[in-house]
Order: sequence, then C-alpha cells, then structure tokens
Amino acid sequence: MTSQRNFQIFVYVGLAALLSWWLVQLNEQRDAEIKIAENSPDFFSVGYYKKEMDLDGLPKSELSAARMEHYKADGSTHLQQPVMTLFNPNQNPWSIKAESGIMAADGDNLQLNGKAYINRDASKTNSALTINTSDLRVKLASHFAQTQAWAEIISPPNRTEGIGMEATFVSPIHLKLLSKVKGRYEIK
Repeated sequence: MTSQRNFQIFVYVGLAALLSWWLVQLNEQRDAEIKIAENSPDFFSVGYYKKEMDLDGLPKSELSAARMEHYKADGSTHLQQPVMTLFNPNQNPWSIKAESGIMAADGDNLQLNGKAYINRDASKTNSALTINTSDLRVKLASHFAQTQAWAEIISPPNRTEGIGMEATFVSPIHLKLLSKVKGRYEIK
C-alpha cells in the first residue's frame, strides 16, 4: 500500500512539473509576441495627406507622404518622401521636401532626414527662393527650421552657402547661415 501511495505521489509531482513547464513555455511565447507588437507600427497609410487649418478656416500647413507608419511605443510617425507646405497670408507658400522624416508624438517637431529642398515661388513682392540642405528639424507651430548641415540659398541670380542654418517662414521671413558663409551675387 505504501509503494502504491508513493507511486501516486510520484505521478502527481511529475504531472505538476510537466504542467508548470508547459505554462512557462506558453508565457514566454506570449511575452515574445507582445515585444514584437510593441516595436512595430500600429497603423500605416500609403499616400498619406494631412491639412491643418487656422482659426479663420484658412490653410496653415499641409503634410503629404508616399508612406506613413505610426509607432505606438513612442507615438512617432515615420514618413517616406514627405512634402510639407507652410502657408502665409498674402504670400506664396513654402514647400519643404525630403527623403524621409519622423514626426514626434507632440505633432510639432518634424525631423527631415537626408536631402531637403525648400522652395517658394516668385510673387509680385518676393523673388523666388530655393534652399538646398539636409537633416532639417522643423517646428511646425512657429514655422521655424534649423540644420547643422551645409545649406545653400538660391535667389536667382544670387547664391549663398554656409554650414548650419536657421529659418523662419512667417513674416518677417528670416534666413540665417551660421558659419563658413560665402556667396556669389549679381547686380541687376
């Protein structure tokens, strides 16, 4: 009777160990699935477009991209081939294009990576303006951009270049090259 009782205890302990091992394996697999989900996009869009209006119902800014991916872990939005358009009353809009970009969760800080092109068409009061640079940081609320990289400002027929740039795209327009500035200018 004692040996039969010992055998039953042995079987119960074995089954408990087997059940514990199975539960641990199941839990580790679920943790791995959760970690993968946290580091992946929670939604995406192909052909993304967003338009922001001011209090008067006039366009303030537009953002479009070939592809957009939103990440839940940090709330950031990753953009491929973003085009940002900043509107000013009674002036032509500024267009900013880049290879890729990351919009912070706050919706105000946009990091444009790779080559960036900034353009404003000519109007009756302003000449055309093109800026070539890279790795541009844009504050959308204040229409301010800056970079530590090389930048070139072209307002035909004039051309100025330097290292580092700060730009404000609302009146009064302010463009500032930070160091090693040189240029070529023609008198009309």
